[in-house]
Amino acid sequence: MKEYTTLPKTQVRRSDRAVEDEAWIRDQLHRAAVGVLATAQGDQPFLNSNLFVYDEAAHAIYMHTARVGRTAANLAGEAKICFTMFEMGRLLPADEALEFSVEYSGVTVFGTAVTITDPVEAKHGLQMLLDKYAPHLRPDVHYRGITPEELKRTAVYRINIQEWSGKKKEVAEDFPGAFYYNQ
Repeated sequence: MKEYTTLPKTQVRRSDRAVEDEAWIRDQLHRAAVGVLATAQGDQPFLNSNLFVYDEAAHAIYMHTARVGRTAANLAGEAKICFTMFEMGRLLPADEALEFSVEYSGVTVFGTAVTITDPVEAKHGLQMLLDKYAPHLRPDVHYRGITPEELKRTAVYRINIQEWSGKKKEVAEDFPGAFYYNQ
């Protein structure tokens, strides 16, 4: 039996689902709508869903939250983090309950997160977020651009990516009975 705690943290258990193509990983980070940030305070883990943007040139992820709260407290200074995003594909029924499965793709990032104190970098990170989620709108044309006063009301974080891993499961288009979950 493998001792998983001794394996590299980026090693995917099912090697047939591991994705090492860095272009694929970057694409996933660019297009994902939401990510989940994992931090810890002492021995208590904490998860926070966030809008985020991947800055390929900086090899970093930017996100923002309120200036006060659990995320801000956990990320005071420079903190080790884990960040993930995923997309769900089709559900894959089977003849046996334990054989049911799902298509998926995802990326997990390991690194550190820092609170941005430089107003130029904070504005850059926020503008990248705005450009990602509202690409059809332009600052000072469709909305007032980011002001120094607004920067004082939010906390911008940069996740410095140290390692990442990707994984996916895809099956043939004609998989019998495959369907999309629709709640």
